[in-house]
Formats: sequence, structure tokens, C-alpha cells
Amino acid sequence: MANVAYIVFDGDNDKWAYAYIKGWKENKNIDFDYNDAHDLDSMSGRAQYEQYVKSKLRERMEESDAVVVLIGEKTKNLYKYIRWELDLALDLGLPIIAANLNKTNGQDADLCPAIIRDKACVVHIPYTLKALKHAMTNFPGFFRRLSAAEKKAKTTYSYKQFDT
Repeated sequence: MANVAYIVFDGDNDKWAYAYIKGWKENKNIDFDYNDAHDLDSMSGRAQYEQYVKSKLRERMEESDAVVVLIGEKTKNLYKYIRWELDLALDLGLPIIAANLNKTNGQDADLCPAIIRDKACVVHIPYTLKALKHAMTNFPGFFRRLSAAEKKAKTTYSYKQFDT
């Protein structure tokens, strides 16, 4: 399955933003299509057990082409899952699209989780349909064309900067 995105978000405060993304996908009047890694399987009743949840999330991420992290006011302070998911994305070498819910274009030093600051594998975009669609369509391919040295560089990309 192509164009699979794994979406990371603060489930307590930013679920609305994830719901918008799902709504854009479902709306037949909006040209926005991707496969949501969270729709690939369902979790059983054991979902209250952290080890079980993380094993299922790992399976989903391993099937993904990119990770989208929705960065809200509290995202950088969440370690149990968000930090773990971002660390896993880095370990798997996946491109990361950091969508700033405050609509900042570029890295927001005050809100960006430390683990993904100043990394070439991350593009920082405003949370808008247009920017998200552009990043999900173009950044994974751009990232995969970078050399190993370029991927390790302390470089950040912002919306429209990476598609040249």
C-alpha cells in the first residue's frame, strides 16, 4: 500500500486536528488522499496495556511511508507515546512532517519536541490543508533522495523549501 502516513498527535488536546485530516480525506470535494496507518488494523481489548499498544503502533509505523506529527501547545512535553513514536520514526529512517497547529511555517523552537529539532529528516509546516497535502506528496521523495550525509546534517526545511 502506497502513501501511508502515520499520524502522531496529543490525543487529549489535539484530536480535533487529526479529525480535520480524516475529514479532508473523506470529503469528496477536497483533493486530499492518503492511507492512514491507524486504519491498517484495530487494537483489541488489550489496548490499555502499554506494551501491547506500542507493539501495534510499531507495526503500523513499519508499514508507513512518512510520519506526520501535529505539534500543539503540549506536544513537546509528552514522552510516554509521542516521544517514543518520534524516536521510533527516527530509528526507522522515516521522513517526518511536523505540522504546527499554530500555523508557523518553519521550526517553532518553543513548541517543537527536542528529539526532532534541527533534523534534516523533518519538514516544519503550518497546519493547513494546502501545506499538509504538499508535504505529504513531496517531502518523502525529497527526503529519500538526500545523501546519508545530508540526512545527518543539522538542517531544517519549511513549507515549499524542499520541492526544488
